Amino acid sequence: MARRGRDADAGAATMTVALAAPHQEAVRAGERAVAAGGNALDAALAAACTLTVVYPHQCALGGDLVALVRSPDGVTTAVVAAGTAPGDIGRLSSGWSAMPRAGAHSVTVPGLVAGWRELARLGAALPLDGMFRDAAAVAEEGTRVSAGLERALDSRREAVLADPGLRAVFAPEGAPLRQGALLRQPALAATLRRLAVDPRDLYAGETAQSIVGTLRAHGGAHTLADFAGYQPETVPAVTREIGGRAWSVAPPPSVGAILLGVVQAVAGPGDVEPDPTRVLDASLAGVAARTVYLGDPRSGGADLEAMLRLDAGPAAGRRPEPPAHGDTVAVVASDDAGWRVALVQSVFQTFGAGLLDPGTGVVLHNRGAAFSLDPASPARLAPGARPPHTLCPVIVHSTESTVVAGCQGGRAQPWILAQLLSAMTDPAQSLDDVLARPRWVVGDVDLGHAGLTLVAEPGVGDEVPAAARAHGLPVAWFPARADSAGHVQVVRTRGERSGVVFQAASDPRADGSAVVIPS
Repeated sequence: MARRGRDADAGAATMTVALAAPHQEAVRAGERAVAAGGNALDAALAAACTLTVVYPHQCALGGDLVALVRSPDGVTTAVVAAGTAPGDIGRLSSGWSAMPRAGAHSVTVPGLVAGWRELARLGAALPLDGMFRDAAAVAEEGTRVSAGLERALDSRREAVLADPGLRAVFAPEGAPLRQGALLRQPALAATLRRLAVDPRDLYAGETAQSIVGTLRAHGGAHTLADFAGYQPETVPAVTREIGGRAWSVAPPPSVGAILLGVVQAVAGPGDVEPDPTRVLDASLAGVAARTVYLGDPRSGGADLEAMLRLDAGPAAGRRPEPPAHGDTVAVVASDDAGWRVALVQSVFQTFGAGLLDPGTGVVLHNRGAAFSLDPASPARLAPGARPPHTLCPVIVHSTESTVVAGCQGGRAQPWILAQLLSAMTDPAQSLDDVLARPRWVVGDVDLGHAGLTLVAEPGVGDEVPAAARAHGLPVAWFPARADSAGHVQVVRTRGERSGVVFQAASDPRADGSAVVIPS
């Protein structure tokens, strides 16, 4: 295949960068960015941009992003690029009995591209135009359908075939593409080239006009003013000292506080891994606290401290949560200058709202499905509000090491990470071995069950299902390693006399890889 948009012979890397992502093409894009003089942020951004081309069922330009960046001076910042509800949504929603799970009404203003601009502003070494052109070349020349994309096309076959935009790209001959087929996306390539000239085009240009036109044609309330007015939130990360380490997550509407609550609840002395039954107990408390307290602080109701305490109180269980099928990607990177980044981007459900704008090739997310129509809920729908977010990047720092991690996994992200992070912080443990461990998740409709259920991969110890049954939870089993158990990406750095040691790993459940790019 021809050389991509960034010159692969641009020169040797100027620093060592460790990178992990769920698709090998994305990792190669990150390598090209480093070869062009980029740092960890540039590598992560290049990988993230290419993922919108090669993993469009899990992330797209029409999705959202939540990220953490730790700078060389030790400051950890959160970028919350969660999309906002249209300004006129109140008029349309007044007669609804349930929040739509797909279609135009489930689409919030996409925050992803604005989030990338913020990440670049925080410390990237390269301009953004190169990553957009690189990804455009992949879209134009084509990429081979991965095993994960084939599974996604099969799982949402009806939705893909029902939407003219999705069908034209992913089922051009009437049936969904198969693994190994060449996927070409010329409209998306053209969009990426416009964004290379001006990323704001997605919010105030030809791209915005096309997307808004498609949404309004499907009954949406979106306006060009909604898009033009969008801004991500850049704030200090939520950081707590637990077990001698600084654990950092993004603030609400991200679910990160629940992860900290679970970790705090199970923390023991030293570096001993927590009892898995205690992780389950804390996770079940987290389910209740998330339901009661997670939402957008800007529109009222979210309670950060209650989530950190896992303190749902008497209201627990009163408000049902919407499905969260968790099609998401994580990219993590670190470099020897001291930059650390964990970004998670998503279209929420597989192929999002089931809409692809034909004019731009952009798949639109359905993150708005996570809103509640209950006026007492912290996740209540309101003009300009951001829905509760499953995206949960994390950075764990101590004087000995730093672990940067993120995962796909829908609402299960905190429980997935809580099962693994203690082992990840132990430099004696292989990251690949940790990611290969069997896992369990708890969920309901997002896992195909009517009520809250523990679902485990083969090999999970008997004590966890026994503890679930003691809580009155049904227990089910995945037949093998499962996408629903998460696609975790992790980079670990530790200092030694000879210098910084980098380790990186990509989940075997995904199609990705991890590399350490030497200087």
